[in-house]
Amino acid sequence: MPIFDQEMLGMQFKHPEILWALFLLVIPILIHLFQLRRFTKTPFTNVAMLQKVVSESRKSNTLKKWLLLITRLLLLVAIIIAFAQPFIATNTALQKKETVVYLDDSFSMQAKNNGISLLEKAVQDFIKNIGADTEFSLFTNEKTFSNVRVSDIQNSLLSLTFSHKQLNLNEIGLKANTLFSQNQGTVKNLIVISDFQERISVANPELDSRLQVHFVPLQARELQNISIDSVFVDDALNDQSTLKVFLTGGNEDEALPISLYNDDELIAKTAAKFKSNGDGEVEFTIPTNEALNGRLSIIDNSLGYDNRFYFNINSKEKIKVLAISASDSDYLNRLFRGDEFDFQKYRLNQLDYSDLASQNVVILDAQLSIPTSLQNILRTFKNDGGTLIIVPSKNSDISSYNSLLSSLSSTQFQEKVVADVQLTSITFEHPLYRNVFEKEVTNFQYPSVKEYFKIQTSLPTALSLSGGDPFLVGNNGLYVFTVPLELENSNFINSPLIVPTFYNMAQSSLQMPQTYQTLGKPNTVDISAEIGNDDILKVAKDGYEFIPLQQTFPHRVRVSFDQNPTEDGIYSVLQNQQVLQNISFNYPRTESQLKYLDIGSLENMNSMDSIPELFEYLEAENNITAYWKWFVILALLLALIEVLIQKIVT
Repeated sequence: MPIFDQEMLGMQFKHPEILWALFLLVIPILIHLFQLRRFTKTPFTNVAMLQKVVSESRKSNTLKKWLLLITRLLLLVAIIIAFAQPFIATNTALQKKETVVYLDDSFSMQAKNNGISLLEKAVQDFIKNIGADTEFSLFTNEKTFSNVRVSDIQNSLLSLTFSHKQLNLNEIGLKANTLFSQNQGTVKNLIVISDFQERISVANPELDSRLQVHFVPLQARELQNISIDSVFVDDALNDQSTLKVFLTGGNEDEALPISLYNDDELIAKTAAKFKSNGDGEVEFTIPTNEALNGRLSIIDNSLGYDNRFYFNINSKEKIKVLAISASDSDYLNRLFRGDEFDFQKYRLNQLDYSDLASQNVVILDAQLSIPTSLQNILRTFKNDGGTLIIVPSKNSDISSYNSLLSSLSSTQFQEKVVADVQLTSITFEHPLYRNVFEKEVTNFQYPSVKEYFKIQTSLPTALSLSGGDPFLVGNNGLYVFTVPLELENSNFINSPLIVPTFYNMAQSSLQMPQTYQTLGKPNTVDISAEIGNDDILKVAKDGYEFIPLQQTFPHRVRVSFDQNPTEDGIYSVLQNQQVLQNISFNYPRTESQLKYLDIGSLENMNSMDSIPELFEYLEAENNITAYWKWFVILALLLALIEVLIQKIVT
């Protein structure tokens, strides 16, 4: 345990101006010298025998006067110094102190020692050891208390709840600097009380060098924690689906009971077995296409927040896809034939324009030109939140395409290029392919292209040709192919890449709720509803209600979640108190693995084993040793010595 050396300053005086009184010591010295001046000797013949006695008496009297002089001088010196109040202090004891405390209230602080959580123990020790008159600032991962005393926030500290958020060291330093004053002459103590999980660290922590940083690491005795990590629903072809549940942190020699609830009804129970690495997996059979408000539950004596997991299965809404196609190819029919899609395909002369408003996706496939009337409707469709996919023909009228594209984005088709090239580049970070590949594939069979259009655009590129020209661009509801997809021009429609490409473009048109959402991450869900201009959707759970950010489109409302909700559970989306859909939220599992930071690897900080030890150290740093009482005692002793000299020395 590293402790900073306390550098002591020399003797100092609280009232040094009183030391000027030491010059008054000249007065008794002058008086004494006057009393010792020599007188003229007058011998008497009759007293010659007494001369020897008188001489010895005079020597004894002179010694007594010198002793009295020294004693009285020392007595005056002791009194003067006592009034000047001498003391010795450490180099920081006389400076003004500022104290800022970071108290970690993240979920990992639920770990227990002797039946009490680390957070509760930290709060109790802090309240007990901080001085009642000490002014300080304190912040947690979500709350801040500025310039307070412990009595002001004692109840708030005792009622602190756990948070799924966790500040890292740099964020702690930045937050602390906002709470310290700009006074350069003060000692700024930053106290960090945490269990110091590895996630609190950053690559290069940059705490302000002007701060005196004190770390108090808290750790539980039990370092094993079992958590429900995630779930996955595997839809089957029959009327039964499989719910796969993944767990972490288990013991290979022990099985752990896990229960599945639908709302509050227990519908299944089994035991999870774990591998040597601590991972486990269980499966439940659930009905297909039936709504389920699921809750998984285990009992674990370590952290409590990850012992439950919420998910829900809603009745699935089909994505409506309409293709306006001049091609005889049936590749679109094959792509959208699943139960997830309601697919329609028309020739342009067969199309009822009024059908477009109710669609989620419109595909312009191999059209020679786009009539102005259709352009206007497609423009409205896209602006209302629909997804438009454009696939040109080899003989397309580029001017009509550019008329539509220029009104939707900064995109223009340019000249046609006739050349045998291949599709060779996938933008893996593009939203269409972000979760498609386990790793970046480089050895797939490249589709070939005979003719394509150059394009000038601000849309992001998803697929590229060997020369660097885009094959597919787009995002946020507008996707444009530069290559005609007729089989005589490209074999892309026979490539495995076409399935995730069109599937994800269609899926992006309707933000279907996932089986569960994670708190703290931005989430967007499309709700099928038609609401008036003054209507709003609300989200509620057990009496807690809030209004999320929402955007209204024809036949649906896009609801976004960011800061709310703050608690896990199953929430209902309400329109006029009628439930439209349920959405499940879970806390992130980032703190479930109890891996702690090596405090010794950090520099320029002071580490303490406990909160009481820290405050003992800080009190020692503020220690001032006063000596005026000893000088008063010395003065009394010298006064006694003077009396003894008066009595004893004759």
